[in-house]
This record gives sequence, structure tokens and C-alpha cells, in this order.
Amino acid sequence: MFLPIFFGFLVGVALCLTFGTVFFALIQNSVDNGFRSGMKIVLGVITGDTLFVLAALLGTAFIPKVQGFENIMAAVGVIFLVAMGLVNILKGTPRLAYPKTSFGNFVYYFTTGFFLNALNPVNFVSWVAIVAYIRSHLHYSEIQQYGFMIAALVGVFVTESALAYYANRLKRLFTPRVVLIFNRTTGVVFLIGAANIAYTRLLEPLSKALNW
Repeated sequence: MFLPIFFGFLVGVALCLTFGTVFFALIQNSVDNGFRSGMKIVLGVITGDTLFVLAALLGTAFIPKVQGFENIMAAVGVIFLVAMGLVNILKGTPRLAYPKTSFGNFVYYFTTGFFLNALNPVNFVSWVAIVAYIRSHLHYSEIQQYGFMIAALVGVFVTESALAYYANRLKRLFTPRVVLIFNRTTGVVFLIGAANIAYTRLLEPLSKALNW
């Protein structure tokens, strides 16, 4: 049982170091607004990942089948990422200030982390692929599968918490000019992510359907 847990934890760590939209959003908000804002994003991300893992382990038969649901989710994800990207590129020089903690503040950061994670179809596909691999290739028992996936979620949580903590610790190195450049880079990453989802989940299937 030790090896499934150990390997699961490593997989969780590796998934956090892919430099995707969640990674950049977490670093950016931790630098701009402090460790607590970063942890609120982490909670949103881990909530989305937990739902994905449960769906992958238990199967998706219990989810109502809606025609075009995946395409709708992909379109929403593209809109969300484009909006986030444009905001980061156009908002100008940031103020390095800590906002007051409030319920609305928590909801904002939590939902940002949740939707950045949940609206990217690649994340769900990744978890499903991992479950399929440990079942068909590693032949893990049910207990081992749950141990592996729980450890992976712990790995995600620990790694993203560490990213939020150390990003905030390095705050003094992030002058307004440096943060402005970083924010605009983050915005470009969001737009690239949106373009990737639009092509792979919307344009490419449509082109094949129309035989373009």
C-alpha cells in the first residue's frame, strides 16, 4: 500500500508543475494579495479536483447526459480564460496591497480557483486517464486506487500551498514593474489556454464533422 500512496503523491506534485493557467493565477494572486488569497484559490482548485477524482473513480453514469454538454463547458472555459487574460493584460500597473478578508473576498478567490480548474476539460481527462492507467496497467485493487488518488490530491494541495507560501515570501522581489510584466505574461498564458481549448475541443471536432 505504501507504493501506491507514494506514487500518487508524486503524481499530484507533478500535475501542479505543468505551468498552466492555475499555476500562474496562484503565483500572481499570492504575490499581489498575500498567502491567504493564494490559499483560497488552492481550496477552489482542490474542490474541483476532488469532484473530478470522484467522477473518475465512480464512473460518470450518474451524471445526466446532455447533448453538447462538453462543447458548452469548453465554450464557457474559453470565455472565462479570455476574460481573465484580457483583464491581466489591460489592467495596468498593480498595487501591491493586501485586501481585507471578507466572505465576498473568499468567494471571489475560491471561485477563481475552482473555475480555472473545472472549466479546462484537459484536467478532467487527465484524472480519468490516471485512473484508467492504474486500473488497467498497474492492476491496483480498489483500496489501492483510492489510496493512490487521495495521495495525489494531498500532493496537489501540499504543492500548491507551498507555491502560494513561497510566492508571497518572495514578494519583496516583485516590484510594480516586475509584477506588471508577470501579470501580462499570465494574461498571455490564459489566452493561449483559451486558444488551445477552442481549437482542440471546438474547432477541430467541428472541422472533422464538416469534412473541412
